[in-house]
Amino acid sequence: MKITVDMNLCQDHGQCAIAAPEVFRMNDEGKLVYETDPDDALRTEVEEAADVCPVQAIFIQD
Repeated sequence: MKITVDMNLCQDHGQCAIAAPEVFRMNDEGKLVYETDPDDALRTEVEEAADVCPVQAIFIQD
């Protein structure tokens, strides 16, 4: 699984970091950072994170 976040769309709401903290987090400046190739065992959490993103900036590829 590969994740991309359109940082032009992302508004750093942090909902993804709440839904999948193993993959998404906010850095000290309040900006989103994320793992691009998380373990497939985290798919459910990553899909939830993509669903809760207010601007739908998270994309998942197999």
